Amino acid sequence: MAKSGTTTQGLRTAIERSGYYPALVAEAVEAAVGGEPISSYLVHQETTFDSNEVRRHVTVLVLTGNRFIVSHTDEQAADAGSPSPYATTSTESVKLSSISSVVLSRVVANPESYTPGTLPREVVLTIGWGAVSRIDLEPAACGDPNCDSDHGYTGNSTADDLSLRVSEAGDGPEAVRQTLLFAQALSEATAATSSPSNR
Repeated sequence: MAKSGTTTQGLRTAIERSGYYPALVAEAVEAAVGGEPISSYLVHQETTFDSNEVRRHVTVLVLTGNRFIVSHTDEQAADAGSPSPYATTSTESVKLSSISSVVLSRVVANPESYTPGTLPREVVLTIGWGAVSRIDLEPAACGDPNCDSDHGYTGNSTADDLSLRVSEAGDGPEAVRQTLLFAQALSEATAATSSPSNR
């Protein structure tokens, strides 16, 4: 389930509709946003199955004029440290100028007959701002199949601080549409902050 929009009241309503500890999630997000006007937001809830347990997770993304705010809330079962179930909520505030990449991957069925404007079957929104980087290394090789020299390593570094997958089958077409709208708003906002007139 994903909900998007552009108002503070709409954000609160979307959090409440998710049904996932709305008072806790709303308080954390609203404290992070403060008094800033909201340009766009996205609320996405996902359910995962871990052995015999069902775990829920909600991600709230908020775009203001100056910042990108991301909030995660997870529920945990009782354990040795806590006799009752509990939830953890975290929020991170990122300056728009710090966002290095906004990647939107689309999965489209029957691409040979694709019509512009048709919703993708699935989208993956990946946002990087340098908090988390992944380095993938592999042995380097040359073009000679008989060469057994050590050519060192080659690889790449990828910033993927947040990756959010939304599918039509699992979340519904409206969730896919809302994710596309939020991704567009975030891309436009980061482009505006990096333009020469804003430096």
